[in-house]
Amino acid sequence: MAKKLYIAASNQHVGKTTCTLGIVEAFREAGKRVAYCKPVGQGAVDFKNLQVDKDALLFSTMMHFDLVAKVHSPVILGPGATQAYLDEPEKFTFRDDVKAASEILESEYEMVVYEGTGHPGVGSVVGLSNADVAKMLDAPVILIVEGGVGYTIDRLNLCLSLFREQDVRLAGVIINKVLPEKVEKVEHYVGMKLKEWDIPLLGLIPYDKTLLYPLLDTIRSRIQGKVLANPAGLNNLVEEVVAASLLPKYQFNEETQGLLLVTSSNRLNDSLGRIIELSEREGISNPLAGIVLTGDGVLLDSLDEGFEYANYVFKNNIPIISTPLDTYGTAVQISTMEVKINVQTLGKARRAVELVRNCVDLNKIRW
Repeated sequence: MAKKLYIAASNQHVGKTTCTLGIVEAFREAGKRVAYCKPVGQGAVDFKNLQVDKDALLFSTMMHFDLVAKVHSPVILGPGATQAYLDEPEKFTFRDDVKAASEILESEYEMVVYEGTGHPGVGSVVGLSNADVAKMLDAPVILIVEGGVGYTIDRLNLCLSLFREQDVRLAGVIINKVLPEKVEKVEHYVGMKLKEWDIPLLGLIPYDKTLLYPLLDTIRSRIQGKVLANPAGLNNLVEEVVAASLLPKYQFNEETQGLLLVTSSNRLNDSLGRIIELSEREGISNPLAGIVLTGDGVLLDSLDEGFEYANYVFKNNIPIISTPLDTYGTAVQISTMEVKINVQTLGKARRAVELVRNCVDLNKIRW
């Protein structure tokens, strides 16, 4: 009989997919034949004329398996799905679909890792909360929670209550995104509470800002942008955003890179000239990931004929994007983005695997 694990999280955006990637890869490196399944998904993408969860697509790319929607992503709760279910629940076979997928995978593999969705209560409206699914699959749960002390313990207790209610086995806890200077304190105090609850602490993963760098193309979509130059650079990672008005105070050094300049078109020449001057002084060939031209309500269709630094931009393949938003609106949209690992950021996926390998002891899992 195949071993099973269900990876849940205290909330969205705490690193569930990051940890699942690392866990799956760790068992594969140990020689196990491991399958992946996203029983209930919310974020769907089109794949071979079918809807699959975006995380299932990521794992199929990383693990090199043929993605089969009904097996690896059996239930998608897209827009309108919950209302349709509440109106006519007899028309839906969600539980049967999840069971059928699990039977296929568990018959073919030594181990199946199931990735949950959202916080533990997500899916309750259709009878498929994370706790419901873990219970149905008879899979022990690893719970991922963000680093801290008081908040983390409170959140853990709240989330664990759903699994306790269903009498689901707790395989362990991973604390993610812990500030490096707080690792020892968090391990001591949260570990103390977990010991009281008789739940293994599998590891603490330090906060890694590189996993939060967005793709330029993700920003383009967020700000309703139009590409005016160098679309081939849209997969650049953006490490920092600087507005033209703040350039005089910006500190350049030899490590400056991945910079996104946000400026109006009438300040583009001055701003870019300043960046070129400062970067040359520090010996940097090109610090820019891209340029956003703000529009104050107007979307620019092309670059001005008086653009002085076209050669520099095209030589360094720097994308230029126009947006109808003003500088403030652009900054707000970028600052409120949630960055996820996906098939376009496989370098981040590999980093996630490395972090779990170095920081999590899977031998402590309570099966």
